[in-house]
Amino acid sequence: MPARVKGPTDHVVIVGAGLGGLSAALRLAGAGRKVTVVERESVPGGRNGLLKTDGYSFDTGPSVLTMPDLIQDALSCVGEDLKDWLELLPLKPLYRAFYDDGSTLDVHAETGRMQEEIRNVIGPEEAAGYGRYVDFVTKLYKYEMKDFIDRNIDSPLNLLTPNLAKLIALGGFRRLAPKVNDFLKDPRTQKVYSFQAMYAGVSPQQALAIYAVIAYMDSVNGVFFPKGGMHAVPRALAGAAAKHGVEFKYNQTVTSIEHSGGRARAVITASGDRIECDAVILNPDLPVAWRELLGRTPPSVKRLNYSPSCVTLLIGSNRSYDRLAHHNIHFGKSWDGVFDELIKKKILMTDPSLLVTVPSHDDKSLAPAGKNSYYVLFPTPNLSADIDWKVQGPKYRDQMLRTMEERGYEGFADSIEFERMTTPLDWQEQGMEQGAPFASAHTFFQTGPFRPRNMAKGFENVVFAGSGTQPGVGVPMVLISGRLAAERIVGPVK
Repeated sequence: MPARVKGPTDHVVIVGAGLGGLSAALRLAGAGRKVTVVERESVPGGRNGLLKTDGYSFDTGPSVLTMPDLIQDALSCVGEDLKDWLELLPLKPLYRAFYDDGSTLDVHAETGRMQEEIRNVIGPEEAAGYGRYVDFVTKLYKYEMKDFIDRNIDSPLNLLTPNLAKLIALGGFRRLAPKVNDFLKDPRTQKVYSFQAMYAGVSPQQALAIYAVIAYMDSVNGVFFPKGGMHAVPRALAGAAAKHGVEFKYNQTVTSIEHSGGRARAVITASGDRIECDAVILNPDLPVAWRELLGRTPPSVKRLNYSPSCVTLLIGSNRSYDRLAHHNIHFGKSWDGVFDELIKKKILMTDPSLLVTVPSHDDKSLAPAGKNSYYVLFPTPNLSADIDWKVQGPKYRDQMLRTMEERGYEGFADSIEFERMTTPLDWQEQGMEQGAPFASAHTFFQTGPFRPRNMAKGFENVVFAGSGTQPGVGVPMVLISGRLAAERIVGPVK
């Protein structure tokens, strides 16, 4: 049995109403605990934030929603049904990929439809290879989810299960790019089914093939968009939690955890409130939580390497472009070079690959009548790079807009009516270590049992949730992290 917190657990205080904290809150409420969530912002969501201005509603964090059954899983803990809280639109296509040779590829979740797309754009052999690739990632997901993602791991020995042997036999511990290349021979399909390694903070050449599970989560299982934007997800989770007795204290910043004898005793806020507790779940970025709330940082946490960062532009615009889908990925000529620049050289991309999401494409209520909202993301190095964002920021903004014009967004710069830029420096100010919104990189020794544990060493009743702990980065993983944190307190929630 995985380790549990010691002592009474009647009242649990959760610091931060991010998706991990909200997932934990629902499970704890369902298990009969008194739960208080303390959040510094005026709304729930954490990194999954909201910006409302001039008739626009912008999501400030994740823009891609996959695995909605994990949201249902959290709501089920208090007997609620997802459809009563959220309207999810399945995106068709999931992504539209644009390539430097002028070709485009629509990515579909339905295997037959995707094979037809690949057959039409690339050819029949590639379509057959894609069919085999789907079989591979589906098995990978099946073997990996139960033993490596969806459970608390206290030691690498916990991994010694029959599924480990199956994963090894499948090639899960080979490198991702060569493994994808076993099935997909065209650089266009190789890119669209391995770019997800970026979120894990490693290049496809270096990532383990088990990260193809991220490609499964979106490209096979489907991508969804919540009516009202991505922020509708934390609003729904917080609404259901409040309905079932969870107390939310918004606009309250936690400054420290009062502890004695290896136990957290109370949570202290900037306004001087002292909230006594039996156990604490910390949802801020794990290294920040250690340093700023627990007052020390274990050496293993100090040694962590971080994923690349990104610059985002939230744009309110009077232009629309007929050729766009909801999510649009524009690949440059360079591919390995992009990762080399971001991760090894720690310089800005010379031939950028970028994501442009158009939330108003599927929900007109997110922009004023006749206008459009755009979420533009360019990967960049994190703050370990020698880049002064105070100086570089305005220049890079102009460079991003130039790149977009070159990639077919004619007149985009002149169409801007509202804009908000977020650089790695801004991510750091929001509480993300090294300005990395994708947290510590999923290198082999920062993955699975080697990722920082969700129990705080030296404290018998402090647990972490969020992307910095197990199982890792991305909305599905963070929702699971909340469940795993709750299970450290109340045991497995059926």
